Amino acid sequence: MAFDKLKTLQAAEKHLEMGRIPAAITEYCTIVEHDPDDFTTLNMLGDLHVRVGNRSAAISCFRRIAEHYREEDFVLKAIAMYKKIDRLQPRDPEIALNLADLYAEQQLVVDARAHYLIVAEAYKNSGATEEGLDVLRKIANLDPQNTDIRIKLGEGYLKQGMNNEAATAFTEAGQHLLARGSCDDALNVFARTLEIYPADHAALKGLLSAHVECGTADEAAEVIERASADNADDIALLSILATAYIAAEDAQKAEQATNTLTGKHPAEYLRFVDVARLYLNQDHVEDAVRVIDRIGEQMLAEREENLFLTVIDEVLTCDADNIQALRLLIRAYWWQRDLDKLKSALERLAEAAQAAGHVEDERYALTQLTRLAPEDTASAERLEELGGAIETAAEGSLPQCDSVSATKAEAGQFIFEQADAAPVGESEFEWNAVLSDQDGGADIAQNWTEPGLTFDEVVAEELSIGPPESLMESGADSAEHRNDSLRRQELESVDFYIGQGYVDIAHDTLNLLEQQLGPHPDIETRRQKLGGAATVTIPAADSPSIMHAHDSGEPTETPAKIQNQDSARKSGKSSPVPASPKIDPGLAEIFEEYRISAEAEPDPASNGDYETHYNLGLAYKEMDLFEEALEEFQTAVKMVTAGDGTGRYLQCCNLLGHCFIHKGVPQAAVAWFNKGLSASDASEDERQALRYELGSAYEQMGDIRRAIDLFTEVYGINVSYRGVRERLQSLQARLAGDDGSAVPQLASRQTAEPLLN
Repeated sequence: MAFDKLKTLQAAEKHLEMGRIPAAITEYCTIVEHDPDDFTTLNMLGDLHVRVGNRSAAISCFRRIAEHYREEDFVLKAIAMYKKIDRLQPRDPEIALNLADLYAEQQLVVDARAHYLIVAEAYKNSGATEEGLDVLRKIANLDPQNTDIRIKLGEGYLKQGMNNEAATAFTEAGQHLLARGSCDDALNVFARTLEIYPADHAALKGLLSAHVECGTADEAAEVIERASADNADDIALLSILATAYIAAEDAQKAEQATNTLTGKHPAEYLRFVDVARLYLNQDHVEDAVRVIDRIGEQMLAEREENLFLTVIDEVLTCDADNIQALRLLIRAYWWQRDLDKLKSALERLAEAAQAAGHVEDERYALTQLTRLAPEDTASAERLEELGGAIETAAEGSLPQCDSVSATKAEAGQFIFEQADAAPVGESEFEWNAVLSDQDGGADIAQNWTEPGLTFDEVVAEELSIGPPESLMESGADSAEHRNDSLRRQELESVDFYIGQGYVDIAHDTLNLLEQQLGPHPDIETRRQKLGGAATVTIPAADSPSIMHAHDSGEPTETPAKIQNQDSARKSGKSSPVPASPKIDPGLAEIFEEYRISAEAEPDPASNGDYETHYNLGLAYKEMDLFEEALEEFQTAVKMVTAGDGTGRYLQCCNLLGHCFIHKGVPQAAVAWFNKGLSASDASEDERQALRYELGSAYEQMGDIRRAIDLFTEVYGINVSYRGVRERLQSLQARLAGDDGSAVPQLASRQTAEPLLN
């Protein structure tokens, strides 16, 4: 016989109406067996199992729902479901770990730490030290500034022989100490890592940074030099060593280390720029020029002419008449084909060479000037005095420095040609570049990588210590697809709420959805539907009637409230931990340090942000976890102020009132509804809703007269508001029956106008 879900569901509801819970459980089990993805029924089944005291079956149901939510990235709903399990099975390590990870994902540090400590305690008691230390590492990551705990964590790893983890813990502690300026302490902690791994790159970089801050970079260079000597093929170590020598202002060793580095990794050739600048800082101009000359042609071939010119200008600032620097300047302007600057540089070379008595350099400069500007008679006359033009210069190339290879010289060579028939003053300056974008010439040294950096930039880059790598989020396309899927599922729930008349719940869900995923036309469409939707009264908590979202796979807010959950949950006891060997006393001390630090909890309002607490409160409320919802809304309301223009304060007041109503504490609900009414930025529609809710709270308290006063005020503003007329008539009749006094009754619409004007 084919399975009829609707018929089975109706049978289950009938059993509930008759109070036959075991029979209802049987029917719901049949539904879940045939439709495993009906999480609404599964949630109801779990609540019924709680009601009859079958905790293990209830936990099984709730676990399936929680895992589903987690897989679908409904983090807040997953937290709410795991919280239901936690109430049934307190301090269970597996549940605590799931909750801790989810809380950490939401940046709820206090909650995450509390649950991680439950897990760590369980591991400690069972002797699972490595697993316990791993949990403590997660706790340390929640509070990066607590370096003392991180150092103790490293010591714990070290005692267990977990050297990699110990080194990481010590290095991270050193990085945080360095970031807040505790250089001496940072040095000590980095040294702990280097005792384990003398060539650890992160620790050596941290050590160098700390020594630079202390003004003792030479000491760091000695340590790095020893590490590099033992690891000759480690290019990264060579790079750190070169940086260390530069920071220590040892130009000769910096040049030697850079020579070795570029010999193994030629792409690092621009590191010579830092060496040249170090020589300049020490007034060793000739050495600086020598180093730049060495890489000049390569810089031009790699389109680093701007950096090349910058360094030459720095040299000429120190020594304006440096002949070799002027030669390099001319070479760069030839490369750029900048005739004006080329002529100016040739003039400077001619003047400097004449002053220094360098005849050949002067003749060369004048030869090129006369070819560029034949009308320059002064240059021509001076050239004749020196013996005339240099014949080899007619081919147009600036004599290459000895250090430049023939290949590079040829690659960068330009040729001057003068047209024989050109009249005086109309000579043609023709470029013939082997490396020319226009000519499609050869592209040399494609393997060279990053453009050059300044001395300060390179040192800063080498000394920088980045944060630990984090998991990358999925790309924009997949994120958008996930958001669309989430929005679609949530809107199905909203459609159910609207269909059943649960306007408040629908509004809350739409607000939450918009906060999480942003505005969307489908959300606005539902809001327009809500504008004309009527609200149905939610039955009392002990009502046996149960309504389902037949078309939705998600558990929803329903009129039926399964009772006796608190008492069943409170009776739950955690499973005893099997006896096992205790951990090392020193490690036990570490666990105790964590426990003590957790007791000094910060202000709950600092645990995450408003949106996180507010959304988590909504998730708890949807799961009927009103105690947890109250905690979250109370935390959220502390983060906002009345009249701030956001409406957040009013939202929290309203939801806190609703939760207290569900908890059977109408006095507290009255207080929060009144706070909402007193908010200066509340709109008239919001005040109307709060008056209605306040009247309901007074009714629940048994204060019928105040309830009548408030419902009368609502009625006076809008006679059709949420069935207020019928409710007011019912209360007036009830009051008349209670005390026998005559109470003015609302006349029927057919015979009279309402009493209130």
